[in-house]
Amino acid sequence: MIEWTCSRCGRIYPMQTRAWRCRCGGPFHLADRERERLRFSPECVDPSQNTLWRYRATLPLLSDVEPVSLGEGFTPLIPVEVEGASFWAKLECLAPTGSFKDRGTAVLASFLRSLGVEEAHDDSSGNAAASLAAYCAYAGIRCTLYVPAYASGAKLRQIEAYGARLIRVEGPREAAARAAQEAAERGESYYASHAYHPLILEGLKTLAYELWEQLPSPPGTVVFPTGHGTFLLGAYRGFRDLKQAGAIETLPQLIAVQAEGCAPLYEALRRGWEDVPGEFSAGETIAEGIRIVRPPRAPELLRAIRETGGTAVAVTDDEIREARQALARKGLFVEPTSAAAFAGYRKLLNNTELREPVMIPLTGHGLKAP
Repeated sequence: MIEWTCSRCGRIYPMQTRAWRCRCGGPFHLADRERERLRFSPECVDPSQNTLWRYRATLPLLSDVEPVSLGEGFTPLIPVEVEGASFWAKLECLAPTGSFKDRGTAVLASFLRSLGVEEAHDDSSGNAAASLAAYCAYAGIRCTLYVPAYASGAKLRQIEAYGARLIRVEGPREAAARAAQEAAERGESYYASHAYHPLILEGLKTLAYELWEQLPSPPGTVVFPTGHGTFLLGAYRGFRDLKQAGAIETLPQLIAVQAEGCAPLYEALRRGWEDVPGEFSAGETIAEGIRIVRPPRAPELLRAIRETGGTAVAVTDDEIREARQALARKGLFVEPTSAAAFAGYRKLLNNTELREPVMIPLTGHGLKAP
């Protein structure tokens, strides 16, 4: 039986629980004994699949669960040189709904359908909401999304196009999260939270496996735009699996890029904190996808960055705009949140020693924020 463990107090929960976090407030992760059972090995890769489901043997779903798949994963990886900066770009913006969120959502939606869930909800600044709306539509699950009223109009239209119920929430990003959590406490539907649900990380870890297959040599540095930090943390777990299997010798440096208007992880690393304090506040930024004041998994994120010899960097909105334009001039049209990662990489080039090769996932398509 698959079980969740609280990352804070260690309490065990069955996978069928409708609790979205532990009673102590800690987020769940996959129980260690389950992770051991699902250990990655090169032999477990299914070459007949050209999606993330080639790694089905490492995903915590019961064997009789039919995947809910729109063809996510195994996105293109291309070499890029922009204004003297060279890196590998993983085109997550070409995922089925235009963002990396589809990796986690596909695994979560498969789980929801196997449980017989008829209605689910989440809160999001846009990309996770669009992803859940699409996969729920494909799986036949009713879906409600709580989204900040300021979110990109293109993302809001995408959500509505899938037939989801869209609730615009006035105020900061945290207001949408509170509304969704209150709905969960009232038992209105299953809270399929992209920030809290452990299966999101399990889907996102497949990025690391793909890079191991696609790159001519293991990545030395991976640069992520970071809000909730699920992509960075999921990839960290995937790289850790690869190292444990002997497929790579060392973990890549993991770099978290945040907007200067909202940079809690950057501040925590700079000040030597183990968590983000509750009184931290956010300013404005065009990178709405990383405008997260207090990531639920902040202690785990900070440990992962430190363990890999990584760091965090904060970039201005002007630097994000310049990076977005520079990428577009190379044929790579991404949204501001995605461009923030390249802006951070450029900012680090002159004063930080980065291990080669460098990989940047381009996380969201530019049509989401034209």
